[in-house]
Amino acid sequence: MRTDSCQYDFLLDDEFFADIEGSEVQRGKVRVTLVVKRTSCAYVLNFRTEGEVVAPCDRCLDDMELPISSADELMVKFGAEYAEEDDNLIVVPEVEGAINVAWFMYEFVALAIPMKHVHAPGKCNKEMSGKLSKHLRTTAGDDDAMFSDADDMSVGGDRQAPIDPRWNELKKLSDNN
Repeated sequence: MRTDSCQYDFLLDDEFFADIEGSEVQRGKVRVTLVVKRTSCAYVLNFRTEGEVVAPCDRCLDDMELPISSADELMVKFGAEYAEEDDNLIVVPEVEGAINVAWFMYEFVALAIPMKHVHAPGKCNKEMSGKLSKHLRTTAGDDDAMFSDADDMSVGGDRQAPIDPRWNELKKLSDNN
C-alpha cells in the first residue's frame, strides 16, 4: 500500500473569522496544522488546532479569550457528486478534484470552544456583576443575596431553607447502604 503525506500550516485570525461569516466565532488567533495522507482509496486529513478565540463571558458579557485545542480527522474520497456520507467522510466530485477546507477548520474551532465561558474568579466586570446580583434577589427583603465570582450565579446568605421531611426518610435509605 502506497502512502504519501503533505503538511500545511494555517493561521486563522480575525480576518479569517470575518470572511467565513460564522456565528460562533468572530475573533481569534488559531494555528492549524493539516497533514494530508494519501492512501490507495482516499485522503485522510488530520487537523491539529491550537490557539485562542474571543467570546463573551456568560456572566458579565465582556469579551474574554478562551484557549482551544483539538485534533480532528476527515476522510475525503472521489465520487460522482459532492456528499457528506457521515461526520468524517466527504465525497468530492472527481471532475473537481479539490476540496475547500476553510469551513471544516472553522467548525473544528467552533466545536473546541468550551460550553461554559466564564472569567476566572474576580475577573468579571464589577459593574455588571453588581447589576446581576441585584436582579438575582428573590424577594424585596432578601438583602443577603449576593453574586459571587467563585460560584456559578448562586444566591448566598446565612439562612437555610427548611428541608422537606420526605427527603429525610429517603436519606435514611442511602445511609444504610
